[in-house]
Amino acid sequence: MTKSALQIARASYVPKIPTVFKGNIQIKEGAATASVDDQEEIKKLFPHIYGLPILTFVEAEGQAGLDTPVNVGVILSGGQAPGGHNVIAGIYDGIKRLHPESRLYGFILGPAGLINHEYKELTGDIIDEYRNTGGFDIIGSGRTKLETKEQFDKGLEILKKLNIKALVIIGGDDSNTNACVLAEYYQSINAGVQVIGCPKTIDGDLKNEQIEISFGFDTACKVYSELIGNIERDCNSSRKYWHFIKVMGRSASHIALECALQTHPNICIISEEIEAKKWSLDDIVEHIAGIIVDREEQGLGFGTIIIPEGLIEFIPAIKDLIEELNDFFAHSSDEFNLVRRSQQREYIISKLSPKNAKVYAGLPEKVARQLALDRDPHGNVQVSMIQTEELLSKMIGRKLEEWAKEGKYKGKFSPVHHFFGYEGRSAAPSNYDADYCYSLGYAASMLIAGGKTGYMASIQNTTAPADKWVAGGIPITMMMNMERRSGKMKPVIKKTLVDLEGVPFNYFKSQRENWAIETDYVYPGPIQYFGPSEVCDQPTKTLQLEQKGTL
Repeated sequence: MTKSALQIARASYVPKIPTVFKGNIQIKEGAATASVDDQEEIKKLFPHIYGLPILTFVEAEGQAGLDTPVNVGVILSGGQAPGGHNVIAGIYDGIKRLHPESRLYGFILGPAGLINHEYKELTGDIIDEYRNTGGFDIIGSGRTKLETKEQFDKGLEILKKLNIKALVIIGGDDSNTNACVLAEYYQSINAGVQVIGCPKTIDGDLKNEQIEISFGFDTACKVYSELIGNIERDCNSSRKYWHFIKVMGRSASHIALECALQTHPNICIISEEIEAKKWSLDDIVEHIAGIIVDREEQGLGFGTIIIPEGLIEFIPAIKDLIEELNDFFAHSSDEFNLVRRSQQREYIISKLSPKNAKVYAGLPEKVARQLALDRDPHGNVQVSMIQTEELLSKMIGRKLEEWAKEGKYKGKFSPVHHFFGYEGRSAAPSNYDADYCYSLGYAASMLIAGGKTGYMASIQNTTAPADKWVAGGIPITMMMNMERRSGKMKPVIKKTLVDLEGVPFNYFKSQRENWAIETDYVYPGPIQYFGPSEVCDQPTKTLQLEQKGTL
């Protein structure tokens, strides 16, 4: 593998870890837990792992270790997130410390590797090639869902063959939901296989009181913020363009909010606020156009706008439409596929309720088609495929033309469009993510040593120096509720949205009127890996505000 100078230098970086990992570990159990909602339904579905206590690792006397080696399997599931390789390195180092003959097996291209028995042993030489690097290319990732008894049994065959006693699934909310279902099944049949999860998603919506942050969020936001800062610098130099910047975040606006806190754009739309205010698409257009006019009156005919990719689903009227479309395609996709392409839009309109049919009929042809045709493996709309930034700029352009005829706007509106997604998913992890991910992997190995299953590795207090971080495990059932998926109610980990009463949003809210007019751009620059801690090791603005209340 050919390496860059930075990659060679990063290979020698030793992640900072909690003090508790440096000695022998004892597991301290807290009180029994309950699911975040729908307790009776979740308890019935997970009778063998429901109600487990929160676990905290504490220092103990003696030396860490196991009498016999333990073989562990690992799966990278879903989209990439910076730091995944360090999670695997943490697992490897942890089980090797427990017993030098322990072995780690990686399943190729996600859960499909478990089902299809495609794997490779991850030896020390391989692990060392990938320490502190971005991407998931050590074993690849995939989006196959683990949800049927046949899949579970097929996976168990290879786990037994390799004498694997524990499986670590590194993924987001859907992947960890699958981990929970798998843990329950293997426990119910006494399979002798533990299942542990690790919280991954750059979207930042896999978080709660115990999971402070999902890994990869820190790095991805720093990458996007560098790019946004570069655009702001260019924007402030040429002074003639309006940049519409869409960032990842299908189900929540955490990335948009964090990037706004880092870069101070003129406008940042928060989807959760749009839903709370019950704004229509026209309301959003009028709001943005109003700021454009205000800036133009001050001779500032330029600006930057951050838009979360999931915005369209949070507009109440369109959200209702999408829910009905999801149900329709869950039950009638075969019938729909027989309809001629030229007649598909009218066919859909004929099948919708009058209210949603009117909304669908009023959408631009391109957006209507994307809502109908671009579905993910779960049958849901792929909102990243909807070019919301272009839709908004076109509608704003029309609004400004109307206002120009009325004498309300005298500028020239020149929009430029961007979508930042893949640029951040496989970036080399920041020091924060390198440290955090390694500690998550090490925590997973300690949960395995403790005989635990149905848990997610947890690292807390991460705005403090790493030696003061608190490590442990959280029962996955604690995070679950029932939601409608593909027309059926299913148990899933509840996503955490931007808290409109929380400190990060309220800080943003207190500043945004000034940012709209003052051009108070911040240029974060590229991620720094070497240098003083205040430059290299800072956590996200969101986390600082949540835990310290200030920046």
